[in-house]
Amino acid sequence: MIFSNKYYETSNVSKTNGAGKSVSREKITYFPKFYYRVKAGYLYIRVPLDMSKFQDRFLDLEKTFENGLYCDLVETIMEDGYFCYTLLYDVRINRIAIEHVNASKGSILLMKNVTWDYDTNPHCLIAGGTGGGKSYFILSLIYSFLKEGAEIWICDPKNADLADLEEVLPNRVFSRKGGIMKVLKDTSEDMVLRWEKVKAREDYVTGENYAYYNLKPVFLVFDEYVAFMDMLEYKDREQALGYLKQLVLLGRQAGYFVVLAAQRPDAKYLADGIRDQFGFRVALGKMSNVGYSMMFGDADKAFMYKKVKGRGYADVGNGNISEFYSPLVPKGFKFIDEMKKLVDTSGAHAAPAASVSDSDQVETNAEGA
Repeated sequence: MIFSNKYYETSNVSKTNGAGKSVSREKITYFPKFYYRVKAGYLYIRVPLDMSKFQDRFLDLEKTFENGLYCDLVETIMEDGYFCYTLLYDVRINRIAIEHVNASKGSILLMKNVTWDYDTNPHCLIAGGTGGGKSYFILSLIYSFLKEGAEIWICDPKNADLADLEEVLPNRVFSRKGGIMKVLKDTSEDMVLRWEKVKAREDYVTGENYAYYNLKPVFLVFDEYVAFMDMLEYKDREQALGYLKQLVLLGRQAGYFVVLAAQRPDAKYLADGIRDQFGFRVALGKMSNVGYSMMFGDADKAFMYKKVKGRGYADVGNGNISEFYSPLVPKGFKFIDEMKKLVDTSGAHAAPAASVSDSDQVETNAEGA
């Protein structure tokens, strides 16, 4: 790379040979000191900050390293005399099994080197086409939420995989328009009510979040969001967007988090700064350049497709887009059965006050989509 890009300087040196003739040859007068180190799955490359005429180019080698070495950039650090590129060169070895996915103290471990810190980077946006592993990833998140004893609400307008969780979470899974609109409204209102009650407490401290008061997080999981919005009339769509906007803008401190999934995150349904509020973003499977742009913005990244289910790219909130593998679900693992065990053990998820009741579920699901 150094030679082909001519990141060195030369000069002509004249020397008299044995026959008394002057001979000119090229001599390298400057050659950069690049250092590299491989450790624990990471590749560290240090380039010199020596004020040579190449210095600006040395600070802009992200794509060169990522594409040429088939790595993902993790971070860059300015050091004494050097600029260090940290790259992850064998991402797949950091994939973990579903049983190792746990939510605790505001974060979820999703790979050995990837954590979604939802307390600091709230809300999750998931995109992926058919067969990319999107549904299994969402189920893995719900499984980890149940382990933490969180309150969970689920919207699945296509009445697909997530709708089956009604067996585990009765009165908390909605497929029809009326039920989904009501749960959006109730969740938004509950969030406001919860924080009003917190601020009225004698032990209220400015700046602390829900966890400080021993409150459990609340997750609204919404699959096929774009498909649902496409079905709505203008008035209902604006109402749904209003509820969602309130949740993503104000939910972090009160402990209300949104997990939104779609085949492609259409910008018209994530307008007014809503998309920017999703601190954790995952694109699974094969997507178009437009789809990646909708997910990650104008990222200077070469996206590559590998035929591995559950494989894609993620931004955990630091602006660096890295290769990502969703938790590995072994053959024979049954989400419904395993989730039932968690619910039966904790005794959680009895419908709370000010939330959608059994009668609401029956009434709203009687309406057409």
